[in-house]
Amino acid sequence: MAWQVLLFISAMSLGLALGQVSYSIPEEMPKGSVVGNIAQDLGLDLKRLKSGKARIYTDQSTEYIELNRDRGVLAIKERIDREALCGQTTPCALHFQVILEKPMELYRVTVEITDINDNPPSFTVDEMKFEISELANAGARFVLETAVDNDVGINGLQSYSLQPAEHFALKTQNLADGRKTVEIVLQKQLDREQQEHMSLLLTALDGGEPQMSGTMAILITIIDANDNAPVCSQPIYKTSVKENAPKSTLLTRVSASDADQGTNGIVTYALSSTAKALSEIFQINSKDGALTLIGQLDFEKNKEYEIPVQVKDQGGLSDTCKVIVDVTDVNDNSPMISIISESNEISENSEIGTVVTMLNIKDADTAENGNVNCVLNENIPFAIKASSNVFYSISTDDVLDREQDSSYNITVTCSDEGTPSLSSSVTLSLKISDVNDNPPVFSSAKYYASVLENNAPGVSIFRIQAKDADWNQNARVSYILEDSTVNGVRISSYVSVSADSGVINAVSSFDFEQIKNFKFQVKAQDGGSPPLSSNVTVRINIQDQNDNAPQVLYPVQTSSSVVAEMVPRSADIGYLVTKVVAVDVDSGQNAWLSYKLQKATDRALFEVGAQNGEIRTIRQVTDKDAVKQKLTVVVEDNGQPSRSATVNVNVALADSFPEVLSEFTDFTHDKEYNDNLTFYLVLALAVVSFLFIVSLIAILSVKCYRWKQERMFYKSNGNLPVIPYYPPLYADVGGTGTLPHPQVFNYDAYRTVDSRTSDVKYDRTCSRSIVSLDTPGTATLPHFRTEKLICDDSTEQVRLYLHTLSYIASEM
Repeated sequence: MAWQVLLFISAMSLGLALGQVSYSIPEEMPKGSVVGNIAQDLGLDLKRLKSGKARIYTDQSTEYIELNRDRGVLAIKERIDREALCGQTTPCALHFQVILEKPMELYRVTVEITDINDNPPSFTVDEMKFEISELANAGARFVLETAVDNDVGINGLQSYSLQPAEHFALKTQNLADGRKTVEIVLQKQLDREQQEHMSLLLTALDGGEPQMSGTMAILITIIDANDNAPVCSQPIYKTSVKENAPKSTLLTRVSASDADQGTNGIVTYALSSTAKALSEIFQINSKDGALTLIGQLDFEKNKEYEIPVQVKDQGGLSDTCKVIVDVTDVNDNSPMISIISESNEISENSEIGTVVTMLNIKDADTAENGNVNCVLNENIPFAIKASSNVFYSISTDDVLDREQDSSYNITVTCSDEGTPSLSSSVTLSLKISDVNDNPPVFSSAKYYASVLENNAPGVSIFRIQAKDADWNQNARVSYILEDSTVNGVRISSYVSVSADSGVINAVSSFDFEQIKNFKFQVKAQDGGSPPLSSNVTVRINIQDQNDNAPQVLYPVQTSSSVVAEMVPRSADIGYLVTKVVAVDVDSGQNAWLSYKLQKATDRALFEVGAQNGEIRTIRQVTDKDAVKQKLTVVVEDNGQPSRSATVNVNVALADSFPEVLSEFTDFTHDKEYNDNLTFYLVLALAVVSFLFIVSLIAILSVKCYRWKQERMFYKSNGNLPVIPYYPPLYADVGGTGTLPHPQVFNYDAYRTVDSRTSDVKYDRTCSRSIVSLDTPGTATLPHFRTEKLICDDSTEQVRLYLHTLSYIASEM
């Protein structure tokens, strides 16, 4: 792969350290990515890696690299964040050792972590405020907070930009330590009477690909006078202090002067906001600039501190200086002894010089405080030797005889050369011989554990442990998940067991609503020949989490219609308006629901039962109360954190449906329709008039035609050919389609909901349909009662037409 770069391989012979190999990889590589072929680079074959039980030793708290003995490669075990690992230190590298046994060998490996552009520049504050006198001269400078980019090199902070740049210009200056100071410089005279406030935007840019940036707002208030900025007496102050210095120790005193007089000449001192982390260790007096120690120092963590100090006068002008504090070392760390490799037993016929233990011994102090000397307890056939500055080996120094001594306790004591000297010791136990006659025994006959649902895949649930009374390989226990199924699914899809540690991890995320518990078996097997084993049952209970919000079942919320609950104005106090019904699929207290009224047209009129969701009146309904009442009810569960849902309830205060219909018109129709209502009425009138005139002409034509035919018949005294005559509305029942169908006239009479008292009645049979409150969008004139009349008499048609015209005119 392109990101795997093999820098060099060098082999040397120094004690047990047989060679060294180095690699370079970028940060943030995914788990399982190959770092390099360690077997090939060290000249080892895979058989040697397996027979020597090759493994990695590191003194770091987290193992980022793992060794795959089957493939002979190094792979990423944990995601590596260069910034978290090394900060701004370059180069950044991981150092560890590859250990082989039988015989024991040590190889040093260095993996350099290169930076990628994964951090944008950021400011410690979102905005800075300045108060600038309108008399400020061109060239006046104002120090800004600098941005911080955790990346290094070209991926780090590169430049700044300022917008707008009408009155101010951006100026940056590179310091000797590689940092940059950022200032805005006044270029154009300010005039408070023209513009009292200004807003600028400072943008920090890095050089990565793609380029990333961060911004900070600069708010400027223009005031009068104060045309001199404070000036630090020196740009850099230096001081030193021992790491065990007590709190309240005075480190140095920062001083600054301001040429102004009065309040404009008063200077205050403060740590820069970029030094927020340092405010827990150092404190500066705002009046006299005295810098004192308020926290605990540790030379091993930080050898030097750079403290930015900002001085500011009352007019908003400022200057910055820096205090460099050197921390000196004292002998406050004992040598640290870490066991790299330890043999629990050794054959009594082992040759002199056989290595039984390898140690890593370091002292965090420096100079003579960090020089370490190690010795063993007396009268034992072992000796300790240094293979490098920090690596030591314990090997046999005489012939061993198990019949004389079946075990040894080896005490290693290491002391530094500081004054006074500090020391540490560790005791190692060594035994010989054994037969595999004991199977592993679990600490419990059954294991019970629980895990919260919605867990992250890979999370550790708990650990099972089995012990074997044997020694060495015979006592080395491996854990194996027995194959079984849960609800038809293989148990390996739910959990996995670490073969070495016995830690049970969740393979997938559990859902309490789907599975509440399951059980499986784990086998513990020792490394003897033949191996012995034992089984144990593990039961996992899934705990519920509040991961489901309440669901409102009633009232149903729709976007296409308005549902209103009607309450008569004569309703008594406590009248049940409706009930909000909701459910929560969680369990226990996560499913306990409570109801409360969030919004209401009149809060003094309604209340919601906290437990049952019933909406009731809390006072008598009066005539002053609006017909339309809109309530918003919040349904909340009892989980931590709680989840909620809202529902809108429309309530109508009325004694009759027509009153409700007229009041709720605005819920179902848009303004555009109401604006064009008059146009539609005029258009309907014109259409009806045209149809009536056409029908009248047709009827008169038919009447004239029939009269003329009768006259001709009478004059011919029956000599005319017979013309069949059919009475009006006569239908052709023969199905030949030769007779015309009866003429049908449809008239729509529109009435408002208030026209229910009209005296107009029709004796003729007609079909009627009432338009509901939720009328379709295609209706021509919604909100009105519709009556459809089918009549065949011309006089009745005239009456209906005249009635229709008079009604439409009244509506306009």
